[in-house]
Amino acid sequence: MPDQPSSIQPSPQEQREHADPRESQTPIPKSVVVLVAALILWGIYYIAQAPINIPSELGDGRTVSALAGKKASGNGGKADGAAIYSGQCVACHQATGQGLPGVFPPLAGSEWVQGKPETAVAIVLHGITGQLTVKGGTFNGAMPPFGAQLNDAEIAAVVTHVRSQWGNAAPPVSAELVGQVRAATKDKTSPYDGDKELAPLK
Repeated sequence: MPDQPSSIQPSPQEQREHADPRESQTPIPKSVVVLVAALILWGIYYIAQAPINIPSELGDGRTVSALAGKKASGNGGKADGAAIYSGQCVACHQATGQGLPGVFPPLAGSEWVQGKPETAVAIVLHGITGQLTVKGGTFNGAMPPFGAQLNDAEIAAVVTHVRSQWGNAAPPVSAELVGQVRAATKDKTSPYDGDKELAPLK
């Protein structure tokens, strides 16, 4: 048998190859270590020096009602019909009062808006489902009731607002009238069935 070489010598091609990479640790820069340590020391100092026993009477002096704010208020604290409309009605009836064809009826020029104030209030209190005719067009959307969500003053404000916008020129509605309609329709437990129920109230 021929003699075996004592060691295998790498070929010229293997000698040209780079060594296999090995995982190593990159040290964190000293500047980052110093910054983190400084932030930790500053946090400890801040917490240690923060006064935690300040009497509550030394606060900014605002009352709970002032912090809570006023719901849709304006004009000296009265209900703001425009703000209520923007928050509750504009998504369906639009900022222009034109509604959406076939779904949500227009309020601009609507006979229901400019007609009997009691009917307009009843609609806002109890809502509508089913087919409703407005300005000769038929709408099959649904209006939710707002009687439990808005008080008498707020309903009066928003109804007054829509009765005086977009060319409408109907008289304002009072909170007293809303209270009367609310009492008269207290047994109403479901929305009005469109033209079927509202036509006699027109």
